[in-house]
Amino acid sequence: MKKPPVFQYLFIDYLSATPKYLQLANCVVKAIDAGALKENDVLPSINELSFEFEISRDTAEKGYKHLKKIGILGSVPGKGYYIKTTALNQPRKIFLLFNKLSAHKKIVYDSFVAALGDTATVDFYVYNNDFTLFKKLVTQSRQDYTHYVIIPHFIEGGENACDIINTLPPEKLVLMDKLVKGVNGSYAAVYERFGEDIYHALEQAREALSKYHTIKIIFPEHTYYSREIPDGVYRFCQQYAFNYKLVHDIAGETIQSGEAYINVMENDLVTLIEKILAGKLKVGKEVGVISYNETPLKKIILDGITTVSTDFTMMGEKAAALILEQSHEHVAIPFRLTMRSSL
Repeated sequence: MKKPPVFQYLFIDYLSATPKYLQLANCVVKAIDAGALKENDVLPSINELSFEFEISRDTAEKGYKHLKKIGILGSVPGKGYYIKTTALNQPRKIFLLFNKLSAHKKIVYDSFVAALGDTATVDFYVYNNDFTLFKKLVTQSRQDYTHYVIIPHFIEGGENACDIINTLPPEKLVLMDKLVKGVNGSYAAVYERFGEDIYHALEQAREALSKYHTIKIIFPEHTYYSREIPDGVYRFCQQYAFNYKLVHDIAGETIQSGEAYINVMENDLVTLIEKILAGKLKVGKEVGVISYNETPLKKIILDGITTVSTDFTMMGEKAAALILEQSHEHVAIPFRLTMRSSL
């Protein structure tokens, strides 16, 4: 049986983190924008979509419900779905590329998408801190995007990231979370000042830190986190006469009274707490703990763990605002120190 011609405009990218129902809806929007679909054109049935793309009926139906919600699609009982209007109100098409999925990145994603509302379609990809996959996704991205929003963090190989990013039109680029040295042109950015932020956060915690003589930062040798973080901690220790140590592997470190620890990785926090409890040391009195990035559990663990964290909701909202306002501004997102009993 010959497939309806409309199928040549519909596809699913199974590597994309964008939900399949939204990919289908975005395809219809793009086909209308390109003039390939006209008013009253009939679309495939739910069953046809389900069979062709090997997706559930619920997924296909959810895609059509999204199109009906934004006013593009109409339906007639017993006859099926058709293009109700080609007057699109979604001119923006955004390529959104995250380094990984996490609780923090979900907050950024949710606030970004919510702030854009129905003004844009978003194709969402994740490269898992892998520079090779990052390069592939960027270089193979379609050319019809109005904006490219990228979080650039790599475990290794990121030295040449600017060369890949510079292949994109700077006026369409929004860097998120981190600036990249060597990126050219007038582009937008929402970013963290990692070294400055951790330094000023520790200044705010200086009184509580005064009961400790040594500050140790647990910072894995191979990580996507910015090296500016331990640099900021070191500068604080020099300024205020604390002993300083960079710890790559907390599992092999001896925990002693009079030390305060800063961790950036969640797994390291678990190991640190296990070692403190095994040594029967009192958290917040004999040993201090500061954890990077706020999570709900840190309000509870050990009667509350002190955190330093950026405002992830603000980051997503500001990135969306730069797009909506067609701004090329660079916006620094501030850190927050949340004092709890662990210090």
